[in-house]
Amino acid sequence: MAKFKYRMQNILDVTEKLESQERANFSLANAKLEEEQKKLQQLLVQRAGYESKLAELNAGKLDLQEIHTTKAAIDSMKVLVKNQMLEVRKAQRGVEIARKRLDDIMKDRKTHENLKEKAFEEFKQELAQEESKATDELVSYTYRIENEK
Repeated sequence: MAKFKYRMQNILDVTEKLESQERANFSLANAKLEEEQKKLQQLLVQRAGYESKLAELNAGKLDLQEIHTTKAAIDSMKVLVKNQMLEVRKAQRGVEIARKRLDDIMKDRKTHENLKEKAFEEFKQELAQEESKATDELVSYTYRIENEK
């Protein structure tokens, strides 16, 4: 019996390897995004702490040096938060790019799998036709032999 061999199997194999690499890249991009978001949260908490400290300083005995230092810390935290927000956006774009590449390679793999399935169906049909032809030849041969007797 004939064995099915998909002629573009090597392309399908490469596509599957590329897909696994893109999955890894996507998970790395997601991890980077989560890390950047966590840093942003920490900065926001730290800034809120400075702001509450400033409110306490303004409510109690006025220590101008401490108030000035706390305001400077709040201002620097605002800059850090703004920069971190940019990093988060950059990480989000990285995730989007990785997702798009993963989607594209998944579509490509699925296309090759569909082509392989179609090729296999054609192979089965050709095999069935060959078997039918062989059966017909056998029947006509035996019929001819019986009629010659």
